[in-house]
Amino acid sequence: MIVKEEFLSRLRKIFDLNLYEVKVWTALLSRGTSTAGELSNISDVPRSRTYDILESLEKKGFIIMKLGKPIKFVALKPEEVVERVKKNLMVEAKEKSKRLETLKSDEVLEELTSLFTKGVKFVEPSDLSGSIKGRQNLYNHLDMMMRDAEKTITIMTTAEGLNRKLEVLMPSLEKCKKRGVKVRIAAPINSNNIKIAREFKSVAEVRNMEKIKARFAVIDGTQLMFMLLDDEKFHPNYDIGVWINTEFFAQALESLFELAWKEMKPVK
Repeated sequence: MIVKEEFLSRLRKIFDLNLYEVKVWTALLSRGTSTAGELSNISDVPRSRTYDILESLEKKGFIIMKLGKPIKFVALKPEEVVERVKKNLMVEAKEKSKRLETLKSDEVLEELTSLFTKGVKFVEPSDLSGSIKGRQNLYNHLDMMMRDAEKTITIMTTAEGLNRKLEVLMPSLEKCKKRGVKVRIAAPINSNNIKIAREFKSVAEVRNMEKIKARFAVIDGTQLMFMLLDDEKFHPNYDIGVWINTEFFAQALESLFELAWKEMKPVK
């Protein structure tokens, strides 16, 4: 059985399988039902590994084992596999979420926090920096920065970026407003995002930025995160940002923002 490597690679990413699992699964799909030995020959997977792979696929909901001798395995419809994988992921996510939630009152978290607190004492503020890959990771980090904000939050983003941020950042911005944090947001405002801009007015001062295209956030004039790529030209998974804890650079950028802010029109 010949299956293109590109197709196998896509399946691995979509279903989170390893190479042997993908090879055995596609081999079984091509036969409908088969023995471990036959699948080993078809898929070119070592016979010593085939049973382990089949057991793994069975646990993940990709195949079922047929009763009788010799032991055979039956392929499920791909549509059924997709549904089973979705359900398993949801169950697994709930279980992991519960475990993580219990950590809040567990001594493990206290020990981890103690380790981190002691370690940070030996780190220079300028060393607290790093690169972040993937748009969701960027939003997660920005959300974390905002949760710690005490005085000000300054955000400059694109037209589409403003739309995306509503769902992701609004809960944290609402809490920031209750704490008395001053929030300013600048973005190109058009017919596609004017409603979003008006919703943001409940937690921030929003102005229309027409001449400059940039993506960054400054928190309390000390922490800065800026994105390196144009969000219209790159896939979200390839988005890259840089986070820096530097009062000197953050305040310099905020001062430049202040000059541009005066020229922008408030959203009505």
